[in-house]
Amino acid sequence: MLTQLSTVKARLAIATADTQYDTLLTNTIKAVSARFDKETRRTLARTVAITQEFAGDDTEIIAACYPIESVTRFESKTNETDGWIEQTNVQFLIRRACIISLSQPLSFQPSASYLPPAARVIYDGGYVLPGTTPATGQTPLPDDLEQAAVEQVAAWFMNRDKLGLDTIWPHAGTYMNFTPSDLLREVRAVLTRYQRWSQ
Repeated sequence: MLTQLSTVKARLAIATADTQYDTLLTNTIKAVSARFDKETRRTLARTVAITQEFAGDDTEIIAACYPIESVTRFESKTNETDGWIEQTNVQFLIRRACIISLSQPLSFQPSASYLPPAARVIYDGGYVLPGTTPATGQTPLPDDLEQAAVEQVAAWFMNRDKLGLDTIWPHAGTYMNFTPSDLLREVRAVLTRYQRWSQ
């Protein structure tokens, strides 16, 4: 989760001992975290042994989970019978902690069946989430991303009784319109800075 329950409760001025909303808030944090992944087109949380497939003739792989910590191995496959075969002595360079550049494609020729070969890379990457101390070479979740998650959860919680409404008339002659966007404008601006390049 991109933030901790205690952080959200502090933002909402809910006492630590008050646990009546803990399950609701925890589930909301999970939902917001998943939504942030979708909006940024990447996995933000640190993940070990991510397996990412790419075309065998590619030389530039845009990681789906970064910043990249380390690359474990490369594999290629030309048919299901033989399956994935590890490729050794692969020369590569990690650029800007998010792109793996190969010195040459893993597969120069299509297989005997003329199907394009498949390739994949296994690596560790992503941000260390709040509540965990980053080890050497690991990157903590940026503060603005955590704060965006906190504000999005808080906004949902404070307006949960208005969900589905676009206009109400609390008394004669006065009405209120609600913004149709499900993400706060400030949150969307933060997420834009962390969007993964399209591939």
